[in-house]
Amino acid sequence: MRIIFSKGDLKYHQFTVEEGDFATFTSEAVHQVCSTFALAREIEWSTRLFVKDMLAYDEEGIGTKLNISHVGPAVAGDTVEIIAIFEGITDQEVICSYAAKVGERIVAMGETGQKIIPKEKLQRIFDNLK
Repeated sequence: MRIIFSKGDLKYHQFTVEEGDFATFTSEAVHQVCSTFALAREIEWSTRLFVKDMLAYDEEGIGTKLNISHVGPAVAGDTVEIIAIFEGITDQEVICSYAAKVGERIVAMGETGQKIIPKEKLQRIFDNLK
């Protein structure tokens, strides 16, 4: 792992809310706003941008935690910007906080963790699940 970031460094990611991002369970639409699980996908990607830059050729990152406080809606056509903030590394785990916004309005905030481990070790773990 390459330690190239400092606490407070930022990464940015944005996406436009589409109909496929709405909350739907067993084909029943709940709301026509961005679902928490669609936000989760984009949030995890935004903080993984740090991990991607840190990986050695023989390493991979795997998610360890995702905390989401979903505090406001985003509707179809809204552009959601996610500002990922590097918080630090503890025991090979990259910790980030983030804020997801539509304009100046907060949609979600929270924290993620992604552990960096050798690809070979990760493959052994996966193989043992079979």
